[in-house]
Amino acid sequence: MLQILLVTFPFFALVLCGYLAARRRMLPLDAIPGLNGFVLFFALPCMLYRFGANTPLAQLLDAELFVTYLFCALVMVGFVVAVTLNCRIGWNDAAFGALVAAFPNTGFMGVPLLVALLGPAAAGPAIVTILVDLVITSSLCIALSRLDGATGAEGGGNSRRMSPREAAKNALKGVATNPMPWAIALGGFSSALQIELPKPVLQTVGLLADAASPVALFTIGAVLARSQMMTSDAGLKQTLPQPGQLAPLRDYVPVALFKLLLHPVLVLLVGIAAVQIGLQISPFALKVMVLVAALPSASNVSLLAERFGADTGRIARIILVSTALAFLTFSGAVSVLR
Repeated sequence: MLQILLVTFPFFALVLCGYLAARRRMLPLDAIPGLNGFVLFFALPCMLYRFGANTPLAQLLDAELFVTYLFCALVMVGFVVAVTLNCRIGWNDAAFGALVAAFPNTGFMGVPLLVALLGPAAAGPAIVTILVDLVITSSLCIALSRLDGATGAEGGGNSRRMSPREAAKNALKGVATNPMPWAIALGGFSSALQIELPKPVLQTVGLLADAASPVALFTIGAVLARSQMMTSDAGLKQTLPQPGQLAPLRDYVPVALFKLLLHPVLVLLVGIAAVQIGLQISPFALKVMVLVAALPSASNVSLLAERFGADTGRIARIILVSTALAFLTFSGAVSVLR
């Protein structure tokens, strides 16, 4: 266990550094979108491209792994919506709560962490799960969030009513403009055709890819701190009758625990059942998939929640709690699977 903690500690320590830097204003809050943009549009696509280009195409197109992980994601979304939907938490907030329960922080944290723990071969199965969450899980939850007639933020800050179909269309449009799926696709294309980039271009991609992990982890902490600070400054008006009152723990702690405990157990059990019925999923790929599910919630969901008018304070708390607890729960999952 100590050996595992020695590997995982630097990753979570960088998240803490970003959190403290933002909380203590050593990092201006206005600089966080710039960091996020660097990771999302430059460093992380280069890292995913490099992993995709160095991974056999068969691993990137593993349909059985894709279907198994997708089934688990759908079960998680349905379960969390069912247990959280009530008179205070409508479809909008329940759907985004379900998204943070089913969507791990695979891109910013998971891929570099799993590669450090299990080797470069872990990138292939992890990339498959990224495609599921970016393309299907996110689109489904955004569509579900419209079922109570919630409004979505548009252009200049105005809000208007969106249908589930329109929300799903906007979600797919967001996927199309997200550089991560395209970087994976280009990497897979290069792998299939054995294309090698010119050496100067390859070195540039390598420099950006090497920067992805530390900057992304630092940015996760800064984004979490900013979300918490903005929620406090707003007086938690979205969910609380009185400004400054703390949100009920039952609104966010159970969802964080669903993410960290229920999700990996579900993936493990469904994966074992899938192997028993004849699906060709290797023990290594199943281990990677379970550890992906054991990751904390994706930090970018808070940005989606804000865009679609959900309770960003609740979503930020779920992400913060899951990230803080994951240092122990994720390390424990690695120890159990070993």
